[in-house]
Amino acid sequence: MLMKHWLVKQEPGTYAWADLVKEGKTIWTGVRNYQARNNLRAMAKGDLVFFYHSGEEKQIVGLARVVEAAYPDPTAKEGDWVCVEIAPKKALAQPVSLVAVKSDRILKDMALAKNSRLSVTPVSEGQFARVLELGGTKV
Repeated sequence: MLMKHWLVKQEPGTYAWADLVKEGKTIWTGVRNYQARNNLRAMAKGDLVFFYHSGEEKQIVGLARVVEAAYPDPTAKEGDWVCVEIAPKKALAQPVSLVAVKSDRILKDMALAKNSRLSVTPVSEGQFARVLELGGTKV
């Protein structure tokens, strides 16, 4: 099966890349947007996930991997919501800012640039490679 690539967003004051690194893995809960939920459902074990700090920072800071595919979100009181488990793979050598994403010819069409409110988005193969290149990082 072909590996997919994703991006998840979080306020660093709520849950930062450093928290994920310290904990070793986390359950990505609390997603209450249908499109983002569908993206979580499409994630498979082994898929790679960019970790984006929203809020003040607005930059892609790390690369994680899915260690557990979608299952019912234990924080959901009602509805059909799911979560995944992710673990850190490596920090980007150089964070990639939202400004850089929006001004790059390959990245300007990323969901991150087009639909900034969506917390879980797919990343194409070309976009994935370009973010790694800008971030000075090899997988």
